[in-house]
Amino acid sequence: MQTRYLVCYDIADEGRLTRVYRYLKEVGVPMQYSVFLCSWTWSQYQETLAYLARLIDAKADDVRIYPLPSDHSITSIGSGDRTPEGTTVVLP
Repeated sequence: MQTRYLVCYDIADEGRLTRVYRYLKEVGVPMQYSVFLCSWTWSQYQETLAYLARLIDAKADDVRIYPLPSDHSITSIGSGDRTPEGTTVVLP
């Protein structure tokens, strides 16, 4: 079973930032700068966590992964072309 996760990061070094961004772009959908929506099984989550731990400097960088409820839709207000399937878009 897959769970949706919100991945947010603040990376201090431009090189590490680029590596983290490129990796997350392969495994998730960019929603905003430094924010990705991902859908993983538990083993994919564990693999991602381990890989990100190797990419970052734990003393200088911050990566947070929040599980999202599976029974709720995601609402996005505003414009953007990175809307994942199952997302409700509300335009002002």
